[in-house]
Amino acid sequence: MRVSALSDQELIRRYIRGEENCFEELVNRHKDKLFTYLLLLTKDRDLAEDMFQETFFKIVQMLKAGRYYEDGKFKPYMMKIAHNIFIDHYRRKQHMPMQHATDEFDPFDIIRCENQNREEMYVQDALNADLKKLIALLPEEKREILLMRIYAKMPFKEIAWVMEISINTALGRMRYALIHLRQLMHQHNIKLVA
Repeated sequence: MRVSALSDQELIRRYIRGEENCFEELVNRHKDKLFTYLLLLTKDRDLAEDMFQETFFKIVQMLKAGRYYEDGKFKPYMMKIAHNIFIDHYRRKQHMPMQHATDEFDPFDIIRCENQNREEMYVQDALNADLKKLIALLPEEKREILLMRIYAKMPFKEIAWVMEISINTALGRMRYALIHLRQLMHQHNIKLVA
C-alpha cells in the first residue's frame, strides 16, 4: 500500500515504529492549511515559518515520547499545538503588535484562484485588500475564529477543541465576528461584491 493512501493514524503508528517517510507524508498532507493558518494569524511570513517548524518539532517530540494518544484527531491536535505556540509567543512579548502585508508578501496571494483572467484577478485583489483591512480591525478572538473557519476550513467542533471553548461559544464568536464585519463594512463604506 502506498504511504499516501494511509490514514493519519496509520502514518503515525508507522512513524513511531521507525518509518521516517510516514512523518514526511503527514507533514505534506497538512502543511498548506497549517502554514496558511499561522500566516493569517501572525501576518509575518518569517514568524509563521518559525511557528510552523516549531509545531512539527513539538509533534515529533510528543510522538517519540509516547504522549500522543490516538483518537482520530491529528489535524485538530496539530492546530491546537500551533495555536498554543502562537499564544505563547505573544504572551512572551506581552502585547499583540499589528503587522501588515509587505511589498514582498501578501497572505491573500495564497487564496488567489489560478484560473482567473486579469480582470477577475484585479477585482479579487481589490476585494481581498478590503477584506484584509476589515479582518485586521476585528478583536483577536473574533479574528482567530474567522481565520480558522474560513481559511483553515476547520469545523466548529475542531475550532472549539483547539481554543478550549464550547462549540456554542465558537458558533457565537463566529456569528459576532460576521456581525462585526458587517458593521465595519458599513462604517468604512466597503462593499465586498464584485
